[in-house]
Amino acid sequence: MSQSDSLAAEAAGLMPDVVERLRTLVRIPSIAFPGFDSAPVHAMGAAVVELFEAAGATGVELLDVPGGYPCVFADLPGPEGSPTVMLYAHYDVQPAPKSQRWSTEPFEPVTGADGRIYGRGAADDKSGLVMHYATLKLLGPDRPCRIKLLVEGEEETISHLEEFVEANPERFAADAYVIADIGGQVVGRPGLTTALRGDVACTLTVRTLAYPVHSGLFGGAAPDAMTAMIRILDTLHDENGDTVIPGVDSSTWEGAAMEESVYREGSAILPGVDYLGTGSLSDRIWAKPSVTVLGMDIPNTAEASNVLLPEITAKLSMRIVPGSDADAQLEALMSHLRSQRPWNCAVEVTKIKTGHAFAVDSSHPAIVAANSALEQAYGSPAESIGSGASIPLVASLQKVAPDASIILWGAEDTAKARIHASDESVDPQEIERMIVAQVAFIENFVASVR
Repeated sequence: MSQSDSLAAEAAGLMPDVVERLRTLVRIPSIAFPGFDSAPVHAMGAAVVELFEAAGATGVELLDVPGGYPCVFADLPGPEGSPTVMLYAHYDVQPAPKSQRWSTEPFEPVTGADGRIYGRGAADDKSGLVMHYATLKLLGPDRPCRIKLLVEGEEETISHLEEFVEANPERFAADAYVIADIGGQVVGRPGLTTALRGDVACTLTVRTLAYPVHSGLFGGAAPDAMTAMIRILDTLHDENGDTVIPGVDSSTWEGAAMEESVYREGSAILPGVDYLGTGSLSDRIWAKPSVTVLGMDIPNTAEASNVLLPEITAKLSMRIVPGSDADAQLEALMSHLRSQRPWNCAVEVTKIKTGHAFAVDSSHPAIVAANSALEQAYGSPAESIGSGASIPLVASLQKVAPDASIILWGAEDTAKARIHASDESVDPQEIERMIVAQVAFIENFVASVR
């Protein structure tokens, strides 16, 4: 039996244990959003410590992150002179409100007829946790290099980890970082994410009146804040749906194409509804900006009355293209919003966050090793794909170790994982393949830098 076949057989033999551990983790509703019970989040942190201890890791600890939930950390020694690889995932999950209309209880894992495991966090990102668990199990105590573990407790909300990492550069330094919080387009087709759009966000508040007034008595001359808000938001896109904000960068995608059938299935676009924007599908989701209104403080329809609204606040997020400066892109968005004042309404714009975009150096030994490992695990060459998602920690890791490379992969397939949405799921076979890829990557990378 070849070394490759032996690794695949070992991973397959470990899968019943991996699946059971994943199911246990999914049952913990570790929602780190403000307003949710903190006890399950802390319980999840403790469960992650136990998970890695069960994998043979020593010195696993919960580190206090100022202002946020603890992160799990371990520093596992390797042979003298070997490189350091850090494995990252996060243990918090998105909420699963009833309004999402789940088919099953979100925190009770269910194996569907298709073999996928359904439950909140099954893919994002507890699949990453069990990938790292299995990687450590298969490497054993005689691991070929120094390995660090970093598991975040608030990736899905406003994270405090970036500042903590940057304040402790020696602790978090590595030669390569493996972020298991993404995936390929479809199950069984390997994909290495080589670029991430960044994410900047702000709030927009529009004021027109001192207080609510009767819409019959005063409507028609007195401007209400909602109408002014609609006029401002309408300036963010052109008639094609492209984001058109002065000073906001745009680009084109040079890697593998996003498959339209995969995108349509994963995005849940209704039949007959057109796509936004122009250019290739890959350009629109991986290389062009995209601004979204995430929420608005307004009365719901059940509570609405016949009044003109004096004040409205909206939360906006804008995905920015790889290679762009996040601070400059946010300022361009905020400046544009400030300049829009229909009927001389009062406009206030407040920064929420900047998340920087990212692109890999494809010639880095770690990227070469990762591509080789994916081909070994899947039996076919990996696609170079992008992601419209953002992982803010990436920018901090680049500051800590500017010569290191960052591997972005995982078991969260675009087509069916439905992360952040109802009926989130993961395919165990994809986890199995990614375990093989991750172990092979570490072995390949170590061999390439000796």
